[in-house]
Amino acid sequence: MKFAERITFNPNQCGGRPCIRGMRIRVKDVLDLLAARVPEAEILADFPYLETDDIQACLEYAAQEIDHPVLIAAGQ
Repeated sequence: MKFAERITFNPNQCGGRPCIRGMRIRVKDVLDLLAARVPEAEILADFPYLETDDIQACLEYAAQEIDHPVLIAAGQ
């Protein structure tokens, strides 16, 4: 799945932070719930407008964001 189909950015919504399908739920909110070990089924029950693919898209987005080149200054 391509997360770009589900993760949206709008400078007028949530401070331009990545959200899910234009809704006011941020990717960070979902990741925080997952990090707190909230089961996916509970997240989906608490937020019935979310879909399983939305949660997967959040994980894919986070994985891509963390995979960036690390630059080391010369002489270090």
